Amino acid sequence: MAIKIRKEDALNYHTQGSPGKIEVIPSKPLSSQMDLALAYSPGVAEPCKEIESDVENVYKYTAKGNLVAVISNGTAVLGLGDIGPEASKPVMEGKGVLFKKFAGIDVFDIEINEKDPKKLIEIIRSLEPTFGGVNLEDIKAPECFEIEQTLKKEMNIPVMHDDQHGTAIISGAALMNALEIVGKDISQIKLVVNGAGASAVSCTRFYMSLGVKKENLVMCDKEGVIRTDRDHLDEIKKEFATDRDIHTLTEALQGADVFLGLSAGNVVSQDQIKLMAADPIVFALANPDPEIPYQLAIEAREDLIMATGRSDHPNQVNNVLGFPYIFRGALDVRATAINEEMKLAAAQAIAKLAKEPVPDIVNKAYGESKLGFGRLYLIPKPLDPRLITTIAPAVAKAAMDSGVAKNPIKDWEAYELELQERIGIDQRLMSVVIARAKKDPKRVVFAEADNRKILKAAQIIRDEKIAHPILLGNKEKILSLIEENSLDLQNVTIIDPLEESEKLNQFAEILYKKRQRKGMTFADATRKVTQRNYFGAMMVETGLADAFISGLTRDYPKTILPSLHSIGVKPGVNRVAGMYIMNTDKGPYFFADATVNLNPTAEEMVEIIGLTADAVKFFNIEPRVAVLSYSNFGSAQGEIPEKTAKATALAKQKFPDLIIEGEMQANVAINDEIQREMYPFSKLTNKKANTLIFPDLSSGNIAYKLLAELGNAEAIGPILLGMNKPVHILQLGSSIREIVNMVAIAVVDAQSADQS
Repeated sequence: MAIKIRKEDALNYHTQGSPGKIEVIPSKPLSSQMDLALAYSPGVAEPCKEIESDVENVYKYTAKGNLVAVISNGTAVLGLGDIGPEASKPVMEGKGVLFKKFAGIDVFDIEINEKDPKKLIEIIRSLEPTFGGVNLEDIKAPECFEIEQTLKKEMNIPVMHDDQHGTAIISGAALMNALEIVGKDISQIKLVVNGAGASAVSCTRFYMSLGVKKENLVMCDKEGVIRTDRDHLDEIKKEFATDRDIHTLTEALQGADVFLGLSAGNVVSQDQIKLMAADPIVFALANPDPEIPYQLAIEAREDLIMATGRSDHPNQVNNVLGFPYIFRGALDVRATAINEEMKLAAAQAIAKLAKEPVPDIVNKAYGESKLGFGRLYLIPKPLDPRLITTIAPAVAKAAMDSGVAKNPIKDWEAYELELQERIGIDQRLMSVVIARAKKDPKRVVFAEADNRKILKAAQIIRDEKIAHPILLGNKEKILSLIEENSLDLQNVTIIDPLEESEKLNQFAEILYKKRQRKGMTFADATRKVTQRNYFGAMMVETGLADAFISGLTRDYPKTILPSLHSIGVKPGVNRVAGMYIMNTDKGPYFFADATVNLNPTAEEMVEIIGLTADAVKFFNIEPRVAVLSYSNFGSAQGEIPEKTAKATALAKQKFPDLIIEGEMQANVAINDEIQREMYPFSKLTNKKANTLIFPDLSSGNIAYKLLAELGNAEAIGPILLGMNKPVHILQLGSSIREIVNMVAIAVVDAQSADQS
């Protein structure tokens, strides 16, 4: 679904912390004089001499093999046009972020102040010693064709203009699958293309390489059908000109099998769609508005198959399905080019993946239960974790088969593991959670709505349709804060508990019945439900809200108590626990307990282990549990080693199918090399732990905070485990981003509660 972007938010995003979106981080230790001497003078001379003797050693001793240049002169930026190289830089940085996130590829963005194609070619060509590949971006047509073609001839590294080929490859995969569904032969179809820019030209050429016949093709631009008798046609348009008696888009669509739009929004009508042949295929790829709105198109034809560039409709043609993985495969075999065979292999791999059973993690991410090959699922979803292990190997193999690979892959199984480890295949955890939350937003009540961070987070979750916020507090104060901070929270529910006498009476009765044998009087209950933490928890308990969020401004123990009194724990659960997700560059790790239990017994640790393992499974990840200590399998004596060893033994008995090991030190738990060498009997050997159980609150709390501050890991949580209904307590002083993440988890928690 479309996301509402505000100017202030976009500008703040790019200025918070360090300006921009990327930075350079050293990949080697630099902690001593020896490190510095090895990194630079005099040690650096040795790899320099090795490269001088054999230039291919540059891939061995430098980052060239995993470094792509994203290059633009700013002449055709998104929908903004010729805005100049400086103004294009945020886009190029953004492309670099996508390369890194989806394929683990490092990027230098290079914005060049040069419009002359020949001079631009010379500048880019001179950069070859630095980079393993070049991604050209946002360079206007027709110059982009000459620039790419020349560079591909004159450079010995992969070069691709993604504006041309990205859409061609992804939509080509969609076209192959759509034609298979409707049973049409690509050599017989009539194709109409609306648009004659770089992307339209490249898509058309690619479709022709797939089998579309030139005599069955009509291309239109702003002036109408591109015909051979039109004056002043450039060489590119001459390539697609027709001499048939067709002059308008309407005439062209008569009996057409496929429409490809890469032009402008709302230029095609329902009547025009009705002119097309049976089972028409419409790829309306103009952004943000398609050539014809999705709803109008499907209303016009029941037999229609449609794709757009939008994420809120089926069959999104998104370039992120292609370019990260195409370059990944090309770099990994040191390809000297990205040729037609590699592009075709990418398209075929994408098309084939769409026909395979969809993993649960993808179905859940998009709130679906029946995603599968068909009219509404022609190509995979962008969050499908199989993309990198499907497309990159296909591209690499095509490079090898076509003779452009200088470093062929020999062990394909090892290569697949390398791909997964390079990016941390589960790094997209929060992306999946947020996407899943958006499919069925729930009512989330905030106890601390008189706080700017909470209000800003409420705006974000409302705008992105993650949840329906309910704000608790003094209405006048909340409205004043909304106005002061220029927030847009119109029509969001605001409730002042002190003004809800009927609900207060109802909640007091319920709370009193729950706690009357725990020392609470009716007068106590009446007084407590006026407090927002009790009131919000009671809203969830009585079904007036689906999830409760609090804790930003109060200590954790004080915040959790009202929810324990009002909602309580799940049946069979004796105590709750708190878990943090630590998102690292090696994937997510799950820490428990870091917030609730001060010094649990071995038996209590077993319950924490069970709750944590279930929570990890909730995120569609297999828990691999390490029970931590300062001892390795009895190597040291003391209260903690004895407790953790006993907890491990009891947990193995209670959860026989769980991968669990302990007691062990933290570094051993996550380092399988140490385990293979020193403790080959460990169940975590060759698996590495992803779920770490701490012996007490102190160690867990210290560990997650140190990792967040010193290890550049993102802490998500704490996630409260064991509650009977969705309640999540924020860490004191959480950021807006952390609040939004917690809300998304709370929504998915509520969705799961609905299904149970």
